[in-house]
Order: sequence, then structure tokens, then C-alpha cells
Amino acid sequence: MLIVRKKSPDNSAQVLWELEKVTLPSSGEGQVYVLIHFILLFSRQGKLRLQKWFITLPEKEKKKITREIVQIILARNPKMSSFVDWKDLKLVYKRYASLYFCCATEDQDNELLTLEIVHRYVELLDRYFGNVCELDIIFNFEKAYFILDEFLMGGEIQETSKKSAVKAIEDADMLQEGWFKQYSSCSREHLHFHDICLYGQNQ
Repeated sequence: MLIVRKKSPDNSAQVLWELEKVTLPSSGEGQVYVLIHFILLFSRQGKLRLQKWFITLPEKEKKKITREIVQIILARNPKMSSFVDWKDLKLVYKRYASLYFCCATEDQDNELLTLEIVHRYVELLDRYFGNVCELDIIFNFEKAYFILDEFLMGGEIQETSKKSAVKAIEDADMLQEGWFKQYSSCSREHLHFHDICLYGQNQ
């Protein structure tokens, strides 16, 4: 389990914290843990836009769980709590514009800390896309997954720095762009050589 933040001296979990400045010790008492089982992004119409599972389940079971959770959350009043006890887990969700972000965590995990993790992911998306919207997730879903993989691994936070996480995907974009240019250049040279050969055969 990944340690995210020490508790305050009065033994109550701190709510106000900055991930950028957090140090992640490997062990110790009086510390807050968060282990995410899965994260779902879906629209107000119930359309699934992104899913990331950190537990192993059959595909049929995943679809059943997703359908059930989407129905539960969409049926809730906006004024109700963002925390839902579901089976032996706890659902923590928040709506941003037309998208719902939902995480399933251990029942004893800190809900407010999980909300901060959700918010940090939204901040990362905003930083990369610039005021991210549902269409960005639909047409660039692989980027959304890449950012999530930079932020979370195995259901635990692996990168607390927004700058580092976004830089990783920007570096990957540059690498992909360089590869595409090189591939395009080789393709043009190949076509040019092919045209010369055809021209020679026709003479």
C-alpha cells in the first residue's frame, strides 16, 4: 500500500495537503493509505468513456459492475454525498462538467484523500489538454490512459508531480511525432524510387 500523507499530531487525517510537496516514506505508523480497485469515467447519459481496473476480474463481471455503479451514481441527487458504500468497497465520485469520475477504494480508506486523487487526475488532464472536456477523452482516449498510467500504478499513486507526469506524455508525443516524420520520409523515398523503376520499365 502506498503511503500518501502523515496524519496530523491530533491523529486526524489532514484534508488540506499538496501532492507536489508530499514525501512518500515506505513505512510507519499514523499514515494514510489509499488503494484504488478501479476508476471509471462516464457521461451523464451513462456512456463509459474510460475505465482502469487494478484488480483481475472476468470481462463479463467488469461490465456487470460498471453497469450497476453507473446506475447507482446517476440516480443520486446532486446534493447527496459523494461517498457510497457498495458491497465491501467504498465508491468515491465527483462530477466535472458532463463527466463523472468514480473510484472504488477499500472501505477503510480516506474518502477525502481519494477525492483529492480524483481532482489531481482532472488537473493533469486540464494541464495537458487545456480545459479538458468530454470530447478530448473520446477522441484522445489513449492520452487520457497514458496520463492515468503516469499518475497511478497498481491502484497507488506513483507520481505526485503534475509537471513530471505531463512532461512524460509530452516527451512520448515528441518521440511519436519524430517516428511519424521519419516513417513518412521513408515512405516518400520508397514511392519515389518505385516511380523511377516504373518509368524505366515503360521506356
